[in-house]
This record gives sequence, C-alpha cells and structure tokens, in this order.
Amino acid sequence: MNGPAAGDGTSADLRIGTSADPRIGVSVDPQIGVSADPRIGASGDPRRRASADLRIVVADDHGIVREGLGALLSAHAGFDLVGTAATGAEAVRSAVTLRPDVLVMDIQMPDLGGIEATREIAKVAPEVAVLMLTMFDDDESVFAAMRAGARGYVLKGAAPDNVIRAITAVAAGEAIFGPGVARRALAYLSGPRPDQPAFPELTPREREVLDLIATGLGNAAIAHRLSLAPATVGNHITNIFAKLQVATRPEAIIRARSAGLGDS
Repeated sequence: MNGPAAGDGTSADLRIGTSADPRIGVSVDPQIGVSADPRIGASGDPRRRASADLRIVVADDHGIVREGLGALLSAHAGFDLVGTAATGAEAVRSAVTLRPDVLVMDIQMPDLGGIEATREIAKVAPEVAVLMLTMFDDDESVFAAMRAGARGYVLKGAAPDNVIRAITAVAAGEAIFGPGVARRALAYLSGPRPDQPAFPELTPREREVLDLIATGLGNAAIAHRLSLAPATVGNHITNIFAKLQVATRPEAIIRARSAGLGDS
C-alpha cells in the first residue's frame, strides 16, 4: 500500500472556486484556507446537492486502500459509495456507467494510469469530478493531473477530515489541493514559467545586454562583444533600467543575477 506522505496532515488547504459569476466573493476560513462561495454546486445551481447524497467511486489498485477508504466514506453522512475500481480502465467504465459525483483516483494504476484515466473521463464523463488521492507529490505528477482534468489533488496520509472536505469541495465545483500540494502550486503559479525567459518585458537584445552587464562587463566591452556602437549600448541600458525600474548598475546586476543571468 502506498505510504503516507509527510506534510499533508494539517487542516489547511487551498480551494479555488470555479464559478463564473463575478458576484461570488472569496472568503478566508482558518479551518479551510481560501474558498469560493460553498453554496455553488458543480452545475452552478445551489439547490443541486440539497436533496441527494454525493455519489462516490473509489479507484485504487490496492484492495486494502479501497476497503479502508470505502469504509470511511460510507460512514460519513451525505456520502454514498456506489462503486470501486482496481484499474484505470475500470475507473473510466465506472465513471460512464455509474455517473458518480466524485471519483477518487490514485495515479499509479495498472492497465491505464490514473492520469490517462482522468484525461479519458474528462472526455467521456466531464460532469464527474476526479480527485487524485496519491503518494506522488512531484511537480510533474501534480500538474499533469491538473492538465488532464483532475479537480483536486490530495496526498495519501492526509487526515480523514481533509479527504472528506476535498471530496465535498470538488463536488461543489471547486479546485482543491492538499496542504503540501497547495504550497507547491502557489510557488509554481507565482514563479517564472519554465518556458518563459527572465524579464519578458525586455527585448531579446536588451536581455543579451543585461546578461553581459551581469557578468561585469562595461559598456565599451559590451559594444565590442555585440558589434554595436557604444551609444546604442547606452540606449539599451537606459531602456533596461526603465523597464526593470532600477536606478543604478549594481541594482540591475543584482536583479539579473537573481534571475540566473550573468553565468556566461
């Protein structure tokens, strides 16, 4: 059985509401984290969950996990465990035939991996909310699952209450990450994109000049290196300082080196 993942047993998590209604505010709950209006269901209708239990399918390749999680969910008021799946292909079939509100999915599944199964479910049963519950917390797994269509990602080892909250959240149309994954997601979203160059506001030539400034070259040496007139280099530097909002060369060097420039 997949072991518990460290750092995912706290009660804080990150919720991102998906309602398109601009009137829906964002509130902070010390027990939950950042959450959109919880009254809005996956269909946008606040009455959708008023009269029926949440239908849930658990997909995991380990029988003891399916049984343990199934027992936890079956004992919770408002949840109805309608099926289990031991492979990715079974998970897809369950999504189509049982039409659960939430399908709890592990990443490492035989036959068809959890991410591939999630991608298929998003095509054939898009109304089924997939919640990843797994031991894998690397960036590649987390964001691959999100791109495949998973609405949540919680690590195994999370407190039972966190799992229950996550299921309720994705059924209500929110995206939710467990605590450890939330920190990783926020770092990813607030940092530079891997395919985006440092200082995208600069032109390629300005970045080239800044890179040489960061190596410690003066204007004349930069002009010689790039076969430019010294006055042209001076104009580039003026533009660089304005765009980076720095006043001195040392400030520009610090900004450039912190972004990984100046190593050449």
